[in-house]
Amino acid sequence: MQWYLNALKNYVGFQGRARRTEYWMFILFSVIVSFVISLIDSLVGLSPILTYIYSLAVLLPSLAVLARRLHDTGRSGWWILIALIPLVGSIILIVFTCQDSQPGDNKYGKNPKL
Repeated sequence: MQWYLNALKNYVGFQGRARRTEYWMFILFSVIVSFVISLIDSLVGLSPILTYIYSLAVLLPSLAVLARRLHDTGRSGWWILIALIPLVGSIILIVFTCQDSQPGDNKYGKNPKL
């Protein structure tokens, strides 16, 4: 839960690096919260308005933590745009986010593992 809250606090922080743990814990909690909100939407009988609001609220934090994760692997945050290529782009981003951190410092900052 701490990783999720830290990513939300740093919601427009595109600078620096994010470890795999920070990124994947943010994604995990985000999916769980989305599931719970969509369940509430369906139980109450509303249109998925709460789900849309939550998705919009976590859009910038999601992009920021993804850019920081790409920085940790030594790639520019602009690699996020590869997701615009259907299916292949998303697979490439998943592979990038699963890779280990670049050892030592890189041009995006100090290694967060140290």
